[in-house]
Formats: sequence, structure tokens, C-alpha cells
Amino acid sequence: MTPPRIRCAGLAAMAVVALASSGHTQPRAPAAADAETGAGAALTVYLMTMGPGAAVWERFGHNAIWIHDSAQGTDVAYNYGLFDFRQEDFLLHFIQGHMRYWMDGMDAERSAMFYMRQDRSLWVQELNLTAPQRAELQRFLEWNRQEQHKFYDYNYYWDNCSTRVRDALDRVLGGAIRRQTERVLTSNTYRSHTRRLLQVDIPAYLGIMLGLGQPVDRPISVWEAGFLPVQLQESLRNVTVGQEGEASPLVLRERTLFESKDLPEPAALPRFWPGLALLGLGLGGALALLGWKAKNHKLARGSFFTIAILWSVLAGVAGIMLAFLWWFTDHATSAGNENLFHANPVSFVLAVALVAGAFGAHGPRSAVRWLAAGVAGLSLLGVVLKLLPAMYQVNGDVIALLLPVHAGLALGAWHALGRGSSPTSDSAG
Repeated sequence: MTPPRIRCAGLAAMAVVALASSGHTQPRAPAAADAETGAGAALTVYLMTMGPGAAVWERFGHNAIWIHDSAQGTDVAYNYGLFDFRQEDFLLHFIQGHMRYWMDGMDAERSAMFYMRQDRSLWVQELNLTAPQRAELQRFLEWNRQEQHKFYDYNYYWDNCSTRVRDALDRVLGGAIRRQTERVLTSNTYRSHTRRLLQVDIPAYLGIMLGLGQPVDRPISVWEAGFLPVQLQESLRNVTVGQEGEASPLVLRERTLFESKDLPEPAALPRFWPGLALLGLGLGGALALLGWKAKNHKLARGSFFTIAILWSVLAGVAGIMLAFLWWFTDHATSAGNENLFHANPVSFVLAVALVAGAFGAHGPRSAVRWLAAGVAGLSLLGVVLKLLPAMYQVNGDVIALLLPVHAGLALGAWHALGRGSSPTSDSAG
């Protein structure tokens, strides 16, 4: 989010505008050469695109529509990415899937300098709009920034700061962007883009991959890929405007105002599953070994139950959250989540039974063994069902980590709480 008021060096900011508008003396392409008198004649429209930032919510980049008005001497950046953690009931709305974002116009020079000071790449593209289109775009954006019109329900993929910019431009172009991009499929999905951009923050990566369900795993079109600012920037290079036979590029020219060296946008998908599988096998193997030694070693027994309880609580709480997101919120991207096979609420029940078993209660022993086997069996079932076309979710990272641990816990529980086991028979030898 860009703060509404940002202090910066005015002289440096003016240099940004001069660099961005240095090509104004060049003749416009045919589509924008007519009607250059009257409303809109003094306006120039840019798409500003900002690269990734350091915070997790900045990893997807950002953009804004910059309108330069030479008659009024103004430069306004219209930004749809404003939110405030201090909003009333922000956390509740976030959980429910109803985050309130808003748009506003701010000084474009200061906005540009703000992003460059944050070490975020910044590009501008001058757009080939007719004078009436530029005037209509400015009118719409000014209307949209009014208090009664500026708020909207944010959605990560379908209604965000970039799709709002895309839609505003498409509106004044009579749907030209959508017509030329919505039927062009890419080889990417919402998830693949998310994986690529979040790979530098592994905890956030794992949490989001766990929470996303099947809706983000279908191939998306160039139009849909516009949810990412850099993808929208690239797609506009191939859009044309004007009458058939006289079509010209939508992007007249573009500039790189600043290129970050420390926060580049990752190009390739991460390959985390081998490392996660090793971690899962190590933890699962440790649980199996500790469970096997638990009958005769107090330390092994205590270690087994401690790790098994903590793991089961973690997996159980994760499963409860996944079920809650799917069935009780409006987070549509969390629906149909196959990860419920691997992070299941049953694990929480297992954790309770493990606590009782750790303190020597005889009744829960059988329950622990069967619950642990059931949790591992559900995770294995989730893998076997991947053979079905309906089970197309990309969740290899989750499976690689969770399945070996569930299996190791089940093996350890059968050894530690099998027939003949008794906490009184423990020895230190």
C-alpha cells in the first residue's frame, strides 16, 4: 500500500516526470491522432508498474494509472491498492474473505519516488488513447475516487489493484484489451504464479500453498494473468487499438525509471519438494524409531509423545482452519482443498488421545494406534486419488512433507502402545 502522503525531494521527483514524458514531441500513432483538441487534448496517460517489495503482500508487485495534465500542471497516480491494518474489524473481515480496499489519486511524482526508495523496480508505459478516451478515463477515475465509490471487496486473483487498473483501461477502450487477451491461454495457473513469486518467503509459501484449493490450479488466460501487474504490463505490449487496417500498438513507448538489484521478480518455479520430502522422512523416521524404543527407554518414550503431540496439534489445527476456510468463509480459492487429506481435523483428536496415552491411561492406547493409522491412511488415500482426473490440485510440496511424518507417527504409535507395552516397564537402560 502507498501512504496517501509521502514526503520526498521535489527536484528529484520532477526528474522522474521529465524522464517519463521526454517522448511527447513524437507524433502519436493513428489511433490517437484524431480529436486532439478539446477535452483530453492536454492529458497523457501512463501505466505505472512497480516490481516486488520485501513484505509478503508486496511480492506480487503493484501498479497505478498516471495521468499527466499539461494544462493544469498536475500529475495524478490513481492507485487501487490502498488498505489499512487499523480498519475496524480488519482481521475479522480478512478471515471472512471480505477485505475492504479502496482507490485514491495521489501525487505521481511522490508516489514514484516512494517506490524507488523502497528499492522496487518502476516502469512507465505511455498508452495510445484518443483525447476523448483520455478525458473519459480521467472522469471515471475521479468519480471512482469519491468517498461513496472508492471502496471495494478485494480478491487476491479476481478483483485486486491490478485487475481494477486493467478494467478501467479496458472500459475506455471499448473492451479491446479483453477481446484480444481472454481467449489466449497461458501455460500458467494462479498457483504457479503464486509459487514463483512467494518462493523467497518459505513460511508464507508453505502456508499459502496449504490454504489454496483447486480453483487456482486451472490454466489461465492472458486476461486473467493481468491480476499481476508485471503480467499486465507485458500483455499490453501486444494489444492494438484503432480501426481494422489502421490498428496501432496500445503502448506508444515505455521507460524503465528504476530497476532493483536486490528485489528482482523470480522467473522460474521453485523446486522445494525434494527438501521437504527429506525433512518429512527425517521427522517421520525419528518418530518411528522413538516409538520402537519407547517400551524400554524413558527418554525415547517422552520424546516420542512430545513430538507426536505437537505434530498432531499442528496438523489438526491446520485441518480445522482448512475446513473453516472452505465451508464457512467466502475465500473461494480455498474451496475443494485436497490438502484436507493431509492436514486433517482428526489429527487434533489424535493429539488428545496421545496426551492420555502419555500419562499411562490404558483405554486410549488402542484409540491412539487406530487414529494414527487412520490419519496416515487418509494422507495415503489423498495420494492414490491423484490418479483421478478430478483430483488435479498441485500439492506435491504438502504431500512430500506431511505424508512421511504421518506414516512415521503411525508406526511409532503401534510400537510404543502395542500389546505388552506399559509405562511401568520403562527403564533407562
